[in-house]
Amino acid sequence: MFLSFSINKRGFWAICAAFLTGVLLGLVRMNFSQPAAVDAAVQEGIPVPVIMYHSILKDESRQGKYVISPSELESDMKYLRDHGYTAVTVRDLIAYVNDEGELPEKPVMLTFDDGYYNNYLYAYPLAEKYGMKIIIAPIGYYTDVFSETGEENGNYSHLTWDRIREMQESGLVEFQNHSYNMHASEKGGRMGTRQMDGEDLQTYTENLTGDLQMMQRKMTENTGYTPDAFVYPFGLISKSEPEIIKRLGFQCTFTCEERMNYLTRDPEKLFDLGRYLRPSGRS
Repeated sequence: MFLSFSINKRGFWAICAAFLTGVLLGLVRMNFSQPAAVDAAVQEGIPVPVIMYHSILKDESRQGKYVISPSELESDMKYLRDHGYTAVTVRDLIAYVNDEGELPEKPVMLTFDDGYYNNYLYAYPLAEKYGMKIIIAPIGYYTDVFSETGEENGNYSHLTWDRIREMQESGLVEFQNHSYNMHASEKGGRMGTRQMDGEDLQTYTENLTGDLQMMQRKMTENTGYTPDAFVYPFGLISKSEPEIIKRLGFQCTFTCEERMNYLTRDPEKLFDLGRYLRPSGRS
């Protein structure tokens, strides 16, 4: 009697388990559980960390806050790849917010400011090796200068238009606007693209507009590609600047504020993206 009861009890719970499993599988197949998860993801946003690099040099004496070694960059890319991250571009983000594409499960952005020639020497080959897309924001004036001289020195020169075209054609490197010639410390009283003391809004708007449009034209003429994003020099932003940037047609901007970004389908989320500076000497 006891044995018969035990078997029937086990059979009863087995039937219950099978029934509940079938119900749950049916709910999943009918997608009842998906909308809540999707809504939560949309409300919170997809986390998109952005890492900010500048120069890459082997000389240890020059490494520091804005200069890292090639081995450190390779370590970063290997870590990201091995931990399931996929490097994305500005156009990937724009496609996502416009509901014209999806982002990978773990997106990350690798940005390089100023357009140093050593980005071509070290970052570009590593991007090829690890399948990592990178974003370079060159200073147009220096690209013109070194394109004229043809000088290519990893310690100080900047990318030429020939190198920019070569990297762009690989599909691994995207180029964005970092100003044509407004990336200077207190040049003529101006710090980066910030409005100067005593400079009226109309004059400032004309100066900023002229410089950024110059860079847009240079990029279009030399590569056939027009940048979608503006990278603020030094991360400095004047009160009236964001609105001017938007009127010029930019769909994305990058700051130097160290924080995580959370993307939704809202295009406004693409403005003032935060970035984490990657200094030398840190794991």
